[in-house]
Amino acid sequence: MKNIKLKTIQNKIKKTFAIAILFLISGQLLAQKEKSNSEKMDTSKEHYTFRLSDKVTRQKVNFKNRYGITLSGDLYLPKNAGDEKLFALAISGPFGAVKQQSSGLYANQMAERGFIALAFDPSYTGESEGEPRNLASPEINTEDFSAAIDFLGLQKMVDRNKIGIIGICGFGGFALNATAIDKRVKAVAATSLYDMTRVISKGYNDSVTLEQRTQTLEALGEQRWKDTAKGKPADGPRNLPEKLKGDEPQFVKEYFDYYRTPRGFQVNSVNSNGAWLLTNAISFMNMPILAYVKEISPRPILLIAGESAHSRYFSEDIFKVANEPKELIIIPNAVHIDLYDKVNVIPFDKLKSFFNDNLK
Repeated sequence: MKNIKLKTIQNKIKKTFAIAILFLISGQLLAQKEKSNSEKMDTSKEHYTFRLSDKVTRQKVNFKNRYGITLSGDLYLPKNAGDEKLFALAISGPFGAVKQQSSGLYANQMAERGFIALAFDPSYTGESEGEPRNLASPEINTEDFSAAIDFLGLQKMVDRNKIGIIGICGFGGFALNATAIDKRVKAVAATSLYDMTRVISKGYNDSVTLEQRTQTLEALGEQRWKDTAKGKPADGPRNLPEKLKGDEPQFVKEYFDYYRTPRGFQVNSVNSNGAWLLTNAISFMNMPILAYVKEISPRPILLIAGESAHSRYFSEDIFKVANEPKELIIIPNAVHIDLYDKVNVIPFDKLKSFFNDNLK
Protein backbone atom coordinates (compact mmCIF):
# COMPACT_ATOMS: atom_id res chain seq x y z
CA MET A 1 0.00 0.00 0.00
CA LYS A 2 2.85 2.34 0.88
CA ASN A 3 4.52 1.67 -2.49
CA ILE A 4 1.28 2.44 -4.33
CA LYS A 5 0.95 5.74 -2.44
CA LEU A 6 4.57 6.65 -3.20
CA LYS A 7 4.09 5.90 -6.89
CA THR A 8 0.96 8.06 -6.91
CA ILE A 9 2.88 10.92 -5.33
CA GLN A 10 5.69 10.59 -7.85
CA ASN A 11 3.21 10.67 -10.70
CA LYS A 12 1.61 13.79 -9.21
CA ILE A 13 4.92 15.63 -9.00
CA LYS A 14 5.82 14.68 -12.56
CA LYS A 15 2.43 15.86 -13.81
CA THR A 16 2.53 19.06 -11.76
CA PHE A 17 6.05 19.90 -12.82
CA ALA A 18 5.33 19.06 -16.46
CA ILE A 19 2.38 21.47 -16.42
CA ALA A 20 4.56 24.18 -14.91
CA ILE A 21 7.28 23.62 -17.49
CA LEU A 22 4.81 24.07 -20.32
CA PHE A 23 4.49 27.71 -19.27
CA LEU A 24 8.22 28.38 -19.33
CA ILE A 25 9.24 27.74 -22.91
CA SER A 26 8.34 29.13 -26.33
CA GLY A 27 7.80 28.97 -30.16
CA GLN A 28 5.35 30.19 -32.86
CA LEU A 29 2.26 29.19 -34.87
CA LEU A 30 1.44 25.62 -35.90
CA ALA A 31 1.29 26.57 -39.57
CA GLN A 32 4.83 27.89 -39.32
CA LYS A 33 5.85 24.73 -37.45
CA GLU A 34 5.03 22.61 -40.45
CA LYS A 35 7.15 24.84 -42.66
CA SER A 36 10.07 24.89 -40.20
CA ASN A 37 10.11 21.12 -39.80
CA SER A 38 10.94 20.73 -43.48
CA GLU A 39 14.33 22.27 -42.74
CA LYS A 40 17.25 20.50 -41.09
CA MET A 41 18.12 21.51 -37.55
CA ASP A 42 21.67 22.57 -36.78
CA THR A 43 22.84 20.45 -33.83
CA SER A 44 26.29 21.98 -33.38
CA LYS A 45 26.98 23.48 -29.96
CA GLU A 46 28.22 26.73 -31.53
CA HIS A 47 25.08 27.25 -33.60
CA TYR A 48 23.43 30.67 -33.23
CA THR A 49 19.77 31.02 -34.15
CA PHE A 50 20.34 34.48 -35.66
CA ARG A 51 22.89 36.14 -37.92
CA LEU A 52 25.54 38.39 -36.40
CA SER A 53 25.19 41.98 -37.61
CA ASP A 54 28.01 43.25 -39.82
CA LYS A 55 28.02 46.34 -37.57
CA VAL A 56 28.79 44.28 -34.46
CA THR A 57 31.61 42.16 -33.04
CA ARG A 58 31.08 39.25 -30.65
CA GLN A 59 33.58 37.77 -28.23
CA LYS A 60 33.33 34.96 -25.69
CA VAL A 61 33.82 35.95 -22.06
CA ASN A 62 33.65 34.26 -18.66
CA PHE A 63 32.93 35.70 -15.23
CA LYS A 64 32.10 34.34 -11.78
CA ASN A 65 29.05 34.96 -9.66
CA ARG A 66 29.01 35.34 -5.88
CA TYR A 67 28.68 31.57 -5.47
CA GLY A 68 31.89 30.89 -7.38
CA ILE A 69 30.10 29.57 -10.47
CA THR A 70 31.78 30.57 -13.73
CA LEU A 71 29.26 31.93 -16.20
CA SER A 72 29.73 31.86 -19.96
CA GLY A 73 28.76 34.94 -21.95
CA ASP A 74 29.03 36.65 -25.32
CA LEU A 75 30.01 40.32 -25.32
CA TYR A 76 28.58 42.29 -28.25
CA LEU A 77 30.31 45.54 -29.24
CA PRO A 78 29.41 48.12 -31.91
CA LYS A 79 32.17 48.20 -34.52
CA ASN A 80 32.06 51.97 -34.84
CA ALA A 81 32.67 52.55 -31.11
CA GLY A 82 35.45 55.04 -30.47
CA ASP A 83 37.23 55.77 -27.21
CA GLU A 84 34.13 57.15 -25.54
CA LYS A 85 32.65 54.99 -22.79
CA LEU A 86 29.32 53.43 -23.74
CA PHE A 87 26.08 52.45 -22.06
CA ALA A 88 26.01 48.72 -21.23
CA LEU A 89 23.29 46.08 -20.92
CA ALA A 90 23.17 42.65 -19.26
CA ILE A 91 20.71 40.35 -21.05
CA SER A 92 19.42 36.84 -20.32
CA GLY A 93 16.42 34.59 -20.91
CA PRO A 94 14.08 33.01 -21.64
CA PHE A 95 13.94 30.49 -18.78
CA GLY A 96 15.62 27.36 -20.12
CA ALA A 97 17.21 29.09 -23.12
CA VAL A 98 20.86 29.85 -23.88
CA LYS A 99 22.81 32.82 -25.21
CA GLN A 100 22.74 31.54 -28.79
CA GLN A 101 18.98 32.07 -28.77
CA SER A 102 16.89 35.11 -27.76
CA SER A 103 19.30 36.85 -25.40
CA GLY A 104 22.03 36.83 -28.05
CA LEU A 105 19.61 38.16 -30.63
CA TYR A 106 18.68 41.03 -28.28
CA ALA A 107 22.34 41.75 -27.55
CA ASN A 108 23.13 41.77 -31.26
CA GLN A 109 20.32 44.24 -31.96
CA MET A 110 21.22 46.53 -29.06
CA ALA A 111 24.93 46.55 -29.97
CA GLU A 112 23.89 47.55 -33.48
CA ARG A 113 22.18 50.52 -31.82
CA GLY A 114 25.31 51.59 -29.96
CA PHE A 115 25.25 49.65 -26.69
CA ILE A 116 27.74 47.20 -25.22
CA ALA A 117 25.59 44.14 -24.53
CA LEU A 118 26.40 40.99 -22.58
CA ALA A 119 24.27 37.90 -23.21
CA PHE A 120 24.98 35.04 -20.83
CA ASP A 121 24.02 31.48 -19.94
CA PRO A 122 22.58 31.23 -16.42
CA SER A 123 24.20 29.02 -13.80
CA TYR A 124 23.81 25.26 -14.29
CA THR A 125 22.80 25.62 -17.94
CA GLY A 126 24.34 26.04 -21.37
CA GLU A 127 28.09 26.62 -21.31
CA SER A 128 28.05 28.02 -17.78
CA GLU A 129 29.31 25.91 -14.90
CA GLY A 130 27.35 24.49 -11.98
CA GLU A 131 26.48 20.98 -10.84
CA PRO A 132 24.08 19.30 -11.06
CA ARG A 133 23.08 20.35 -14.55
CA ASN A 134 19.70 21.74 -15.56
CA LEU A 135 18.97 23.33 -12.21
CA ALA A 136 17.33 26.73 -11.67
CA SER A 137 17.20 28.89 -8.55
CA PRO A 138 15.43 32.21 -7.84
CA GLU A 139 18.36 33.35 -5.72
CA ILE A 140 21.21 32.18 -7.96
CA ASN A 141 19.58 33.27 -11.22
CA THR A 142 18.99 36.71 -9.71
CA GLU A 143 22.64 36.75 -8.62
CA ASP A 144 23.68 35.85 -12.18
CA PHE A 145 22.44 39.27 -13.32
CA SER A 146 24.40 41.03 -10.59
CA ALA A 147 27.49 39.06 -11.58
CA ALA A 148 27.01 40.31 -15.14
CA ILE A 149 26.88 43.86 -13.75
CA ASP A 150 30.15 43.12 -11.88
CA PHE A 151 31.78 42.08 -15.15
CA LEU A 152 30.48 44.98 -17.22
CA GLY A 153 31.49 47.55 -14.61
CA LEU A 154 35.13 46.45 -14.88
CA GLN A 155 35.35 46.84 -18.65
CA LYS A 156 37.32 49.92 -19.66
CA MET A 157 34.87 50.82 -22.44
CA VAL A 158 31.87 50.79 -20.06
CA ASP A 159 30.65 53.62 -17.86
CA ARG A 160 29.78 51.64 -14.72
CA ASN A 161 27.21 54.27 -13.73
CA LYS A 162 25.27 53.63 -16.93
CA ILE A 163 24.34 49.94 -16.90
CA GLY A 164 20.89 48.47 -17.49
CA ILE A 165 19.24 45.04 -17.70
CA ILE A 166 16.97 43.32 -20.21
CA GLY A 167 15.24 40.14 -19.06
CA ILE A 168 13.24 37.91 -21.38
CA CYS A 169 10.37 35.65 -20.24
CA GLY A 170 11.29 34.04 -16.89
CA PHE A 171 14.45 36.09 -16.73
CA GLY A 172 12.29 39.18 -16.91
CA GLY A 173 11.25 38.32 -13.36
CA PHE A 174 14.84 37.72 -12.27
CA ALA A 175 15.84 41.00 -13.96
CA LEU A 176 13.28 42.94 -11.92
CA ASN A 177 14.35 41.16 -8.74
CA ALA A 178 18.02 41.91 -9.45
CA THR A 179 17.24 45.56 -10.09
CA ALA A 180 15.31 45.84 -6.83
CA ILE A 181 18.28 44.56 -4.81
CA ASP A 182 21.17 45.89 -6.91
CA LYS A 183 21.15 49.68 -6.93
CA ARG A 184 23.92 49.77 -9.53
CA VAL A 185 21.31 48.93 -12.19
CA LYS A 186 19.95 52.21 -13.53
CA ALA A 187 17.06 50.94 -15.70
CA VAL A 188 15.38 47.62 -16.44
CA ALA A 189 13.24 46.23 -19.27
CA ALA A 190 11.32 42.94 -19.29
CA THR A 191 9.78 41.40 -22.40
CA SER A 192 7.17 38.62 -22.31
CA LEU A 193 7.57 38.68 -18.53
CA TYR A 194 7.08 35.54 -16.45
CA ASP A 195 7.21 35.45 -12.66
CA MET A 196 8.61 31.95 -12.28
CA THR A 197 7.99 31.73 -8.55
CA ARG A 198 4.36 32.66 -9.07
CA VAL A 199 3.61 30.25 -11.90
CA ILE A 200 5.44 27.31 -10.33
CA SER A 201 3.94 27.78 -6.87
CA LYS A 202 0.44 28.92 -7.86
CA GLY A 203 -0.01 27.58 -11.38
CA TYR A 204 -1.17 29.36 -14.49
CA ASN A 205 -3.57 32.18 -13.60
CA ASP A 206 -3.07 31.26 -9.92
CA SER A 207 -5.27 28.19 -10.34
CA VAL A 208 -3.49 25.87 -7.87
CA THR A 209 -5.40 25.21 -4.64
CA LEU A 210 -3.81 24.91 -1.20
CA GLU A 211 -4.54 21.18 -1.29
CA GLN A 212 -2.77 20.79 -4.63
CA ARG A 213 0.17 22.87 -3.41
CA THR A 214 0.44 20.71 -0.29
CA GLN A 215 0.39 17.53 -2.37
CA THR A 216 3.16 18.90 -4.59
CA LEU A 217 5.33 19.79 -1.60
CA GLU A 218 4.77 16.35 -0.10
CA ALA A 219 5.78 14.76 -3.40
CA LEU A 220 8.89 16.93 -3.61
CA GLY A 221 9.88 15.80 -0.13
CA GLU A 222 9.45 12.15 -1.09
CA GLN A 223 11.52 12.71 -4.22
CA ARG A 224 14.37 14.18 -2.17
CA TRP A 225 14.63 10.88 -0.26
CA LYS A 226 14.75 8.96 -3.53
CA ASP A 227 17.43 11.27 -4.94
CA THR A 228 19.49 11.03 -1.77
CA ALA A 229 19.28 7.24 -1.78
CA LYS A 230 20.46 7.11 -5.39
CA GLY A 231 23.16 9.72 -4.87
CA LYS A 232 21.98 11.97 -7.69
CA PRO A 233 18.91 14.03 -8.58
CA ALA A 234 16.40 12.61 -11.02
CA ASP A 235 15.49 14.34 -14.25
CA GLY A 236 11.96 15.62 -14.60
CA PRO A 237 9.80 15.08 -17.69
CA ARG A 238 11.28 16.28 -20.95
CA ASN A 239 10.39 19.95 -21.49
CA LEU A 240 9.12 19.36 -25.02
CA PRO A 241 8.42 16.08 -26.82
CA GLU A 242 10.12 14.89 -29.98
CA LYS A 243 6.81 15.25 -31.79
CA LEU A 244 3.46 16.87 -31.07
CA LYS A 245 0.35 14.71 -30.76
CA GLY A 246 -1.85 17.53 -32.05
CA ASP A 247 -4.10 18.03 -29.02
CA GLU A 248 -1.72 20.30 -27.11
CA PRO A 249 -2.72 23.84 -26.08
CA GLN A 250 -1.92 26.46 -28.72
CA PHE A 251 0.88 28.04 -26.71
CA VAL A 252 2.60 24.64 -26.37
CA LYS A 253 2.50 24.33 -30.16
CA GLU A 254 4.06 27.75 -30.32
CA TYR A 255 6.78 26.74 -27.87
CA PHE A 256 7.48 23.65 -29.93
CA ASP A 257 7.84 25.63 -33.12
CA TYR A 258 10.58 27.75 -31.59
CA TYR A 259 12.63 25.33 -29.52
CA ARG A 260 12.15 22.10 -31.48
CA THR A 261 12.50 23.40 -35.04
CA PRO A 262 15.32 25.15 -36.94
CA ARG A 263 13.82 28.49 -35.96
CA GLY A 264 15.13 28.31 -32.41
CA PHE A 265 16.69 24.90 -31.74
CA GLN A 266 19.98 24.96 -29.82
CA VAL A 267 21.45 21.72 -28.56
CA ASN A 268 22.57 23.28 -25.23
CA SER A 269 19.12 24.65 -24.44
CA VAL A 270 17.15 22.78 -21.77
CA ASN A 271 13.96 23.68 -23.61
CA SER A 272 15.22 22.39 -26.95
CA ASN A 273 16.92 19.26 -25.82
CA GLY A 274 16.32 18.21 -22.26
CA ALA A 275 14.57 18.38 -18.90
CA TRP A 276 14.87 20.26 -15.64
CA LEU A 277 15.59 18.24 -12.50
CA LEU A 278 12.48 16.70 -10.99
CA THR A 279 12.99 18.69 -7.77
CA ASN A 280 13.66 21.94 -9.62
CA ALA A 281 10.44 23.47 -8.30
CA ILE A 282 11.46 23.34 -4.62
CA SER A 283 13.12 26.73 -4.26
CA PHE A 284 10.42 28.42 -6.36
CA MET A 285 7.57 27.29 -4.12
CA ASN A 286 8.01 29.81 -1.28
CA MET A 287 10.38 32.51 -2.54
CA PRO A 288 8.27 35.19 -4.29
CA ILE A 289 10.90 37.12 -6.24
CA LEU A 290 8.86 40.24 -6.96
CA ALA A 291 7.88 41.14 -3.40
CA TYR A 292 10.13 44.21 -3.50
CA VAL A 293 9.40 45.45 -7.00
CA LYS A 294 8.28 48.81 -5.61
CA GLU A 295 11.88 49.42 -4.51
CA ILE A 296 13.06 49.66 -8.10
CA SER A 297 11.71 53.23 -8.10
CA PRO A 298 12.93 55.89 -8.80
CA ARG A 299 14.74 53.88 -11.46
CA PRO A 300 12.51 53.23 -14.51
CA ILE A 301 10.83 49.99 -15.58
CA LEU A 302 9.78 49.14 -19.13
CA LEU A 303 7.43 46.17 -19.59
CA ILE A 304 6.66 44.81 -23.07
CA ALA A 305 4.06 42.10 -23.71
CA GLY A 306 2.12 40.67 -26.61
CA GLU A 307 -1.56 41.51 -26.89
CA SER A 308 -2.42 37.83 -27.44
CA ALA A 309 0.24 36.40 -25.13
CA HIS A 310 -0.91 33.85 -22.56
CA SER A 311 1.62 35.48 -20.21
CA ARG A 312 0.31 39.03 -20.61
CA TYR A 313 -1.20 39.13 -17.11
CA PHE A 314 2.25 38.91 -15.49
CA SER A 315 3.29 42.23 -17.05
CA GLU A 316 -0.05 43.89 -16.33
CA ASP A 317 -0.02 42.81 -12.69
CA ILE A 318 3.54 44.02 -12.09
CA PHE A 319 2.73 47.30 -13.82
CA LYS A 320 -0.10 47.86 -11.33
CA VAL A 321 2.14 47.13 -8.36
CA ALA A 322 5.35 48.93 -9.38
CA ASN A 323 5.96 52.55 -8.48
CA GLU A 324 6.69 55.24 -11.05
CA PRO A 325 8.47 55.72 -13.36
CA LYS A 326 7.08 52.76 -15.29
CA GLU A 327 5.76 52.02 -18.76
CA LEU A 328 3.80 49.10 -20.21
CA ILE A 329 3.73 48.51 -23.96
CA ILE A 330 1.31 45.98 -25.44
CA ILE A 331 2.29 44.82 -28.92
CA PRO A 332 -0.83 44.38 -31.11
CA ASN A 333 -1.62 40.79 -32.15
CA ALA A 334 1.65 39.44 -30.75
CA VAL A 335 1.87 36.16 -28.80
CA HIS A 336 4.35 35.39 -26.06
CA ILE A 337 7.13 34.03 -28.23
CA ASP A 338 6.92 36.72 -30.89
CA LEU A 339 9.08 38.73 -28.50
CA TYR A 340 11.77 36.02 -28.56
CA ASP A 341 13.06 36.50 -32.08
CA LYS A 342 10.77 38.51 -34.36
CA VAL A 343 12.90 41.56 -35.01
CA ASN A 344 10.05 43.29 -36.85
CA VAL A 345 7.79 42.85 -33.80
CA ILE A 346 10.17 43.46 -30.88
CA PRO A 347 10.35 47.27 -30.41
CA PHE A 348 14.13 47.56 -30.41
CA ASP A 349 14.05 51.27 -31.21
CA LYS A 350 11.86 51.78 -28.15
CA LEU A 351 14.38 49.80 -26.07
CA LYS A 352 17.11 52.02 -27.50
CA SER A 353 15.34 55.26 -26.57
CA PHE A 354 14.36 53.91 -23.15
CA PHE A 355 17.94 53.12 -22.19
CA ASN A 356 19.43 56.17 -23.87
CA ASP A 357 17.04 58.38 -21.90
CA ASN A 358 17.52 56.62 -18.58
CA LEU A 359 21.20 55.64 -18.49
CA LYS A 360 22.36 59.23 -18.81
